[in-house]
Amino acid sequence: MHLSLVDWLIMLVYFVFVLGIGFALKRYMRTSTDFFLAGRSIPAWVCGLAFISANLGAQEVIGMGASGAKYGIITSHFYWIGAIPAMLFVGLFMMPFYYGSKARSVPEYLRMRYDEKTRAINAFSFAIMTVFSSGISMYAMALLIQSLGLLHGIVPDHWVFHVSIVLSAVIVLGYIFLGGLTSAIYNEVLQFFLIVAGFLPLVWIGLRNVGGWQGIQHRLPATMTHSWRGMTHASTNSLGVEVVGLVMGLGFVLSFGYWCTDFLVIQRAMAAESEESARRVPIIASIPKMFFPFLVILPGLIAVSVTSHGAAANASPSLSQQAMPLDDAHPHGIIPPKIDPITGKATLDTNGNPVYNYDLAIPVMLLKFFPTGILGLGLTALLASFMSGMAGNVTAFNTVWTYDIYQSYIRKGASDEHYLWMGRMATVGGILLSIVAAYAATSFNNIMDALQLIFSMVNAPLFATFLLGMFWRRTTGHGAFAGLLSGTGAALIHHGLTRPADAAVGLHGGWIHTIHFYPSDMAQNFWTAIFAFSVNLIVTIAVSLFTNPRPEHELVGLVYSLTPKPVEKHMVWYERPIVLSISVIAVLVFLNLIFA
Repeated sequence: MHLSLVDWLIMLVYFVFVLGIGFALKRYMRTSTDFFLAGRSIPAWVCGLAFISANLGAQEVIGMGASGAKYGIITSHFYWIGAIPAMLFVGLFMMPFYYGSKARSVPEYLRMRYDEKTRAINAFSFAIMTVFSSGISMYAMALLIQSLGLLHGIVPDHWVFHVSIVLSAVIVLGYIFLGGLTSAIYNEVLQFFLIVAGFLPLVWIGLRNVGGWQGIQHRLPATMTHSWRGMTHASTNSLGVEVVGLVMGLGFVLSFGYWCTDFLVIQRAMAAESEESARRVPIIASIPKMFFPFLVILPGLIAVSVTSHGAAANASPSLSQQAMPLDDAHPHGIIPPKIDPITGKATLDTNGNPVYNYDLAIPVMLLKFFPTGILGLGLTALLASFMSGMAGNVTAFNTVWTYDIYQSYIRKGASDEHYLWMGRMATVGGILLSIVAAYAATSFNNIMDALQLIFSMVNAPLFATFLLGMFWRRTTGHGAFAGLLSGTGAALIHHGLTRPADAAVGLHGGWIHTIHFYPSDMAQNFWTAIFAFSVNLIVTIAVSLFTNPRPEHELVGLVYSLTPKPVEKHMVWYERPIVLSISVIAVLVFLNLIFA
């Protein structure tokens, strides 16, 4: 691979803009509200793009591309049933609670609805989750830099991965430390347009080279080119999960658990200039979100459809030498085997077969199809996705740490200036912890598998707590606390007793004793989420029935039946959230029918 001067200039200009936004906004960071919540003054369309871009990190671009290569078009369910319905639900029902209550974070809402101990358990678990998510983005960026040889000749080869980790950490630390959430939001908008500009040409060129969608269908098994075919049984589809596990595990528990409770995305909507704008933010974001499978999943499908013949023409030697021929039974295309980034040795499964590194699906596509000059734009789009994922998690971490842990349990009653200082220190701490998490992520060959595992243990049980708290006034703080502990415990036990069929005991499960094998990591994650949610729901209801609820007057604005409904009569009909939502659902049904 040869990067031209234009390629390097494009990447350099991007990094200058990223840090420049941080420097430009630093003077406006006068209070902790400015730093953590952007002063609640951002327009709805900006928050909408930031809402979607905060989720458009490495887990979205690299992870969904990897899942497309590994599982096929069935990965579109992560959008069409695993995101859009939940995003509409957030806009219609949950944002009035979040925004109207003036809570500064999701854990703070839990304190207002339940009690202090419920807030505490969520604050600590969420802080841990954001660190792992940020670390996964950091790992993906370092893997990209190492695989593409961007630092070749500058540092010794065995140090490239480690230096890449540090470089990504320093850049993200710089612009968040300076400009806080406002800097992150405006950078996320920039990153959104960069990612679209970088990946649209990749999809167009790739489809032309494989003969369009018909060419992909001709080269790949039917289970990889139809989203609903074979879903009646786990053994008849590439994802390894039946329709019940998919709809309940992904479409309900994981989807609603993430979009409705994850402060990473909720924080962007809470920065909107009004409650009406906050309600429209996730609905506006759902419109481009529907079409993202064509931007990030299709490249993965194309990568396993392209034969490795001719791949060496544009690819770097390390990638082209690893590429293997297409196999009709188990397609790999130009996907290389997984090489441990630290030891440099090939990774084998329990049967001694090579483990393919699906995380490199999009990078090898860039190398195969983009000439020098345009390659810089594609690489910048990838780097932008990593920055977006890391920044989103770090800004969520520093807010929860400062407001829900430090201010609540370590130092109460300090000045606003002190909490602003602590927020910046939390940014540094979050970056350092993310570096540790990045090394833990090296054991997975698909970062989306790792992320869904984290979500199944944190967001899935938390969704049951939110669902009951918002729609059942009888739910008590004791019930919520017991449910969260039980649900998280159930997730850990289920993971410890099961594992994917081709995975070794450890981070993939089975660390207690393996009593059941799942066809894939994702199938295991879906059922882990179902167990966590169900146990939390049952325990919370049972304990709440035997404990005293709070007086109803204390729950006004926190429970749906006790909260005044938003008034929409003064709004133009096409701006009303319900009208926008119905339009989105109609398009969603159409897309599902096309690829069924």
